[in-house]
Parts: sequence; structure tokens; C-alpha cells
Amino acid sequence: MGDGSVRVSADRELCIQAGNCVMVAGEVFDQDDDGIVVVLVDEVPPDEVEHAREAVKLCPASALAIAEPAAPG
Repeated sequence: MGDGSVRVSADRELCIQAGNCVMVAGEVFDQDDDGIVVVLVDEVPPDEVEHAREAVKLCPASALAIAEPAAPG
């Protein structure tokens, strides 16, 4: 992932349907008909990165992960 993109992933098996991710980062996450998290984007838009980070922190089931490019150097 050397292209500088930020990506998120969700473990649908861990999701407890709290919905915090959707409330914080609705452009990045949604929920299916059963309330289980769905990732909407392959790459997080730059203006949504902070929201995605917050959603990962707030997930009570630790079902979300964020992958960011390594810092140069």
C-alpha cells in the first residue's frame, strides 16, 4: 500500500451492531439489514480519515481496523 491511501476493514463476526461507526463516519461505514457493519469504500476519502479513525476508536467490539501508510523516512 505504498500509494498513501488509508483503508479500513471490518470483522463482521465481531460486530455487535452498536452503530457508532455509522454515526461517526457514515460516508465510510453502513449497516446491513441485520445491523452488521458494512465498509462502503475501498479507500477512505481524505476528508473522512479523521472520522474513520474516530469510528475505529469508538467501536465497542473492536471490530474495525484502519491501515494507514507508513510515515516517510
